[in-house]
Amino acid sequence: MAYDKFNILTSSGVPLPIENVDTDQIIPARFLKATERVGFGDNLFRDWRYNADETPKADFVLNDATYSGKILVGGKNFGSGSSREHAAWAVYDYGFRAVVSSFFADIFKGNCLNIGVLPVQVSPKFADKIFKAIEADPKTELEINLPEQTITLLTTGEKETFDISGYKKDNMINGFDDIDYLQNIKEEIVTFADKQLI
Repeated sequence: MAYDKFNILTSSGVPLPIENVDTDQIIPARFLKATERVGFGDNLFRDWRYNADETPKADFVLNDATYSGKILVGGKNFGSGSSREHAAWAVYDYGFRAVVSSFFADIFKGNCLNIGVLPVQVSPKFADKIFKAIEADPKTELEINLPEQTITLLTTGEKETFDISGYKKDNMINGFDDIDYLQNIKEEIVTFADKQLI
């Protein structure tokens, strides 16, 4: 299933400065019955967003109109816990196209890359600068440049580079998942296979 192409994203950020956010907090297990990647955004951080009577919790950041944007800025060790790919689906379905953190759980990071959410790992020092900038001005914008692999705090011009595999980078720039990638090189595969039969 193809997803949105990712090149350069300029957006304000939604701050969630909580460490060790696990996948059960991102999407509680009771919402894992669906097999398609739609509808999960409604239940992103469900137990943090809503009271038992389904009313929104006013003090949770996703319920605060002060903050908006396509970039979620999380605390250290974001996406730990179980390997459920639904957590990445929920982040994408809600509308986030990137998650910034000083450390990601490997499986969550891989699941994000598979569906079009860019995990941007920065230094703890730079993450702290981002949180402080957003606290000072919720409209603070970040620029995430995937081709150059940089993230820039536009208010100050400070930037850092981030790592990503070349394969996943190319896929995100083209909006490909693994199947799309194979379909895109189908002729090359057929040509190679034909040569093996000679």
